[in-house]
Amino acid sequence: MRDDRSVSDYETLDYSVVDGICTLTLNRPEQLNSFTVTMANELVDAFTRASTDDETRVVVVTGAGRAFCAGMDLTKEGNVFGLTPGLAPTVQDLTERLDDPVIFEGVRDTGGRVSLAIYACTKPVIAAINGAAVGIGATMTLPMDIRLASTKARIGFVFGRLGIVPEATSSWFLPRIVGISRALEWTYAADILSPDEALAGGLVRSLHEPDQLLPAAYALARTFIDGRSPVGIALTRQMMYRNSAQPHPIEAHRIDSLAMYYTSFADGEEGVRAFLEKRDTEFTGRTSSDMPPFYPWQE
Repeated sequence: MRDDRSVSDYETLDYSVVDGICTLTLNRPEQLNSFTVTMANELVDAFTRASTDDETRVVVVTGAGRAFCAGMDLTKEGNVFGLTPGLAPTVQDLTERLDDPVIFEGVRDTGGRVSLAIYACTKPVIAAINGAAVGIGATMTLPMDIRLASTKARIGFVFGRLGIVPEATSSWFLPRIVGISRALEWTYAADILSPDEALAGGLVRSLHEPDQLLPAAYALARTFIDGRSPVGIALTRQMMYRNSAQPHPIEAHRIDSLAMYYTSFADGEEGVRAFLEKRDTEFTGRTSSDMPPFYPWQE
């Protein structure tokens, strides 16, 4: 499989697919890839595109230049977060009117919309944190499955320094990744973490010299592609995230049972045949057309 493509219709991103790996590069290097509403909208589109593209098997996210993402672009006039003053929104509004344009554009956290798009993605997502990842630059990596970091990276949940709160659904993801006590300490203190601190805290999987970061991410991505069922991987990703948040394992049992049932009559049959015949697998399932009928089960 080799498919080399790039998508150039983004202002803030580079999007390319080479041999099954989509590299999504935050591309505002002169602004240290600082986050804007445009970048948020383009990231949502890019993850939706990757999720439905059968030629994309894994997404690797990195930054152009010396930063990953230095946080929100604070140079915008007015509300830098793109929110509308004077609306007095309520929990009920965010429940019943989530996609109402007034709420969608004026109230909803833009980073959260990106996180939800990553969460919904059917492809594994690897963050290759090449430099500063601060604020939304840190929280947008949390719904990514695995984080690798450069020895030059610096990561900070710095919201307390700005008088705001953690966003981008990080209050759901960060405690699951590093534990509640460490998540609270990091967000209370709002300090910049060194690569070693991020590694010791379990936030990142491994550290790499700058010129070895992307090769390491690509090597990891290949282990998710070669000889693996795209449908099986997509279901596994969603099962882990969704089932781990359920209050009782019976909920996982329901979904595991359905997923086992449908995959056992699809790519599972090829996997068993290949094992018995001592040959490489030739999986044919496609996430664009062959996800089982119960998916997505919580929408």
